[in-house]
Amino acid sequence: MRNCILLTACLFFAAFLLAHAEEPKKPGEGKHPANRLAKETSPYLLLHAHNPVDWYPWGDEALAKAKKEGKLIFLSVGYSSCHWCHVMERESFLDDEIAAYLNENFVCIKVDREERPDLDAIYMAALQAYTQATTGRRGGGWPMTIFLTPETKPFVGVSYLPARDGDREGVSGFFGVAQRIQAAWEKQPERVKEDAQTLTDIVKAELESRRALSLTPIDIKLYNAVQPALDEQFDAKWGGFGYDEIQWRRPKFPEPANLIYLLDHIRRTDNARSKELLTFTLEKMMRGGIYDHVGGGFHRYSTDRLWRIPHFEKMLYDNGQLATIYAEASQLLKRPDFARVADETCDFVLREMTDTTGGFYAALDAESESEEGKFQRWTKEELKSSLTNPQFEILSELFALQKDPNFEEKYYVLNLAQSHSELAAEKKWSEDKVVNTWGVLREKLLKARDTRKKPLTDIKILAADNGLMIAGLADTGRVLKQPKYIDAAKKAADFVLTNMLTKDGRLQRSYASGAAKFNAYLDDYAFLTYGLIALHRATGEERWLKEAEKLTQKQIELFADPRGGGFYFTSTDHEALLARGKDPIDSASPAGNSLAAGNLIYLAQQAKKPEWLDLAEKTIQAAAGILERSPTASPWMATNIPALLDARK
Repeated sequence: MRNCILLTACLFFAAFLLAHAEEPKKPGEGKHPANRLAKETSPYLLLHAHNPVDWYPWGDEALAKAKKEGKLIFLSVGYSSCHWCHVMERESFLDDEIAAYLNENFVCIKVDREERPDLDAIYMAALQAYTQATTGRRGGGWPMTIFLTPETKPFVGVSYLPARDGDREGVSGFFGVAQRIQAAWEKQPERVKEDAQTLTDIVKAELESRRALSLTPIDIKLYNAVQPALDEQFDAKWGGFGYDEIQWRRPKFPEPANLIYLLDHIRRTDNARSKELLTFTLEKMMRGGIYDHVGGGFHRYSTDRLWRIPHFEKMLYDNGQLATIYAEASQLLKRPDFARVADETCDFVLREMTDTTGGFYAALDAESESEEGKFQRWTKEELKSSLTNPQFEILSELFALQKDPNFEEKYYVLNLAQSHSELAAEKKWSEDKVVNTWGVLREKLLKARDTRKKPLTDIKILAADNGLMIAGLADTGRVLKQPKYIDAAKKAADFVLTNMLTKDGRLQRSYASGAAKFNAYLDDYAFLTYGLIALHRATGEERWLKEAEKLTQKQIELFADPRGGGFYFTSTDHEALLARGKDPIDSASPAGNSLAAGNLIYLAQQAKKPEWLDLAEKTIQAAAGILERSPTASPWMATNIPALLDARK
């Protein structure tokens, strides 16, 4: 990045060396008068509706005020199940002194990243570029703390900060950073604007690169190249991918797109190494603490290489994808234990993340009573008091409770120490007896845990995430022959199609408090279509095919890039932002283009729309260059290559 951005970099990082010994001010007690967020429907925004900070939602009112008064914008982006978002609120946004300073000098905007993934993508790219320029590392995360010019151009970014310099050793305090930034704006506004323009140019170049269709041929070589690339990244000791020997405690995510690719590769080639990578990873995940052995379902990620201690939030999009993966793997690999995980994951969603309308909630919080993991962790005494002595002995053998606590030196996060088949062999029991015995223990522990105060549920119903969960339930119901899951998928699909579509067939992003809002993004259309296709595969019912066809037609009208191929993330009539991008990268969720290409191939054949094969090909072609340079960047997209070639025969 150019030298001019170093001004604000120095302002921020000088705080690391100039930490004050000032005692932190305690957050204000009691509720403050409601601010503008009280009129929102997002549970995350509503959590901040009684902060003393004069928050605005993103919109014309806030942006016009910033321009009229020449004030910097303080943009805070987070989501309801984010533990450190809650910590920063308690430490900084409930602090009357900090709030007064922010209200006087900034226009403060709070954004729910799940409602506005377009804003999140733009300003996260800015945060990552800024961090790269100032530290040499490409960091990011939430809460996202970004300072913008009145024209919404970013110039300083960071994630969580404690309230004041000195609160945490070696870490700048948010209050001091805000004061230094405001001083720079007052003394050198033109220099700040230069920095902001530099960072904005970098973000636009990254998100808005208008490459012509790649000349890379779409052939089976592109598809096959993903498997050895995944093998290179494979953690042979604990499963998963991208493990770094130096940073052994870095977070480890399930990365469903990698697993989807391996499933597809096994089906097509019966490749032994792909079987090893998939089987070993699924085994390690289901034995680790990232899997909720008592309640079912997966946490968002593991805080360590071993899948041992999770970050305790649970996201709908993870569980939808992993239900599909474990169900399909159970059939493909003949693994009844994988089927049990898929079954328990679906049951968890139906029990804890399903609205009475049939729609699925977005997330469960990582914390309860202001403590991360308090709902899921156990003391040995709590476990003993919930079971008989013989039952506790079985539990102890399954989860190695004779060892020292594994969380905060006094709690247990349950990790399966031996499989059911291993315990059966040790005790000379049948495996069915072990499974049934564990089922009894699990029910008793679940009943005991349900007496605790539960984490906050984010009751937003997101179209994209519901699409993934509809697919997870439909796939699990089809594979395991469980009609209740297919029925739940149908009910959710009916809800979204009835309540989240406008009269002209446009999809809305989010539903909460009885209202749908925000024009949907590419992911919403593509993911929901993917779920409807899964329902069509599970039921053979024509209505799901028709609804998928209508959604895809609307997606083409609103998002297609006729010159570069593929689809933009935002619609043609979306509000003007700093950049309009096309995300080709599969991450925690697949890229919208990855699912869109697969949807087009399926519908071209099943709905008799052969012209959509051309659109699918252009969508794959737009990502072919990326796949050639970095095969693991978009493994879900890669699965569309043989599907397209087969459809062309």
